Amino acid sequence: MSELTHQDAVKKIAGIIKDVKFAMLTTTTSEGHLHSRPMTTQQTEFDGDVWFIGGKDTESVADMRARPQVNLAYAKPGDGEYVSLTGTAELVEDRAKLDELWSDFYKAYFEGGKEDPNIQLIKIHAGGAEFWESDGKVRTLFQLARGAITGQQAHMGTNDTVKL
Repeated sequence: MSELTHQDAVKKIAGIIKDVKFAMLTTTTSEGHLHSRPMTTQQTEFDGDVWFIGGKDTESVADMRARPQVNLAYAKPGDGEYVSLTGTAELVEDRAKLDELWSDFYKAYFEGGKEDPNIQLIKIHAGGAEFWESDGKVRTLFQLARGAITGQQAHMGTNDTVKL
């Protein structure tokens, strides 16, 4: 367990995922298989919750309706930063929130625009997270190579697990 306070952990995660446009959302299918797919993260400040817009008729929404435990993965490989969030999905009907999150980008997915009855707001309540920060690609590759040659464990940066 991390020594970070809850507030510090939320800030750290918010800083890493802030500019990551897509997350990989993993759900559990009716057959018990894990299924991941890219989702567009909404541009809201991370406060322990993450928002998405999906389709009511999609497999991912059906999975979350039946089995709300999910995982989100964010990656900024150029910066050596990664986050894995575990949480619970909530399917939300909230017109004001849809107005806040909507952009014309979604017209490509919803024929009826913002009025499309297939729109489903998805709120992920984060329960925990693990994040990794490395000092950058070149240093990380150097550490891996040195470890392989010398047999010493490479220092790969910071890794922390936090309960949210």
